[in-house]
Amino acid sequence: MSNNLKQLEGGRAAFAYQCVKDAQQAFGSNERGLKGQKAYKSYAKKIPMLIKTNGLGATFSYVLSKQKAESDKKEYAYKLLHDKTAEWLGKEDKSYLLAGAEGDDLISRLISLPSHRYRAVTVEVIALFTWLRRFADGLIDGEDED
Repeated sequence: MSNNLKQLEGGRAAFAYQCVKDAQQAFGSNERGLKGQKAYKSYAKKIPMLIKTNGLGATFSYVLSKQKAESDKKEYAYKLLHDKTAEWLGKEDKSYLLAGAEGDDLISRLISLPSHRYRAVTVEVIALFTWLRRFADGLIDGEDED
């Protein structure tokens, strides 16, 4: 594996690990928080298949419609996943992926991409969620919600 590829995968892994740790902290460790963590784990596992089935734009439209802003609701997990995905794609070393995309939110930027960039972003998001799934599985106890 080339050095650049190792750096890229390592960066994804580190970011995904921190995302799961942040989700655990955001939900807390009380009974309701543990349900939120399990929902996060479940959604992190479900989103890649939704992307493959429905496409990236449709999946994140769905995520946007389901998310709640209150951290005591399990649907807050959708907000965390949406926001962290947007943050990952907005990182300086990923800026080429969304370069030229119009809009100030993730969905509007995704739907304004030319098809070759849209496919590249899709591959990148699935790669990120591969790591999110792994860490959510390892760090969050209990069975998935839903």
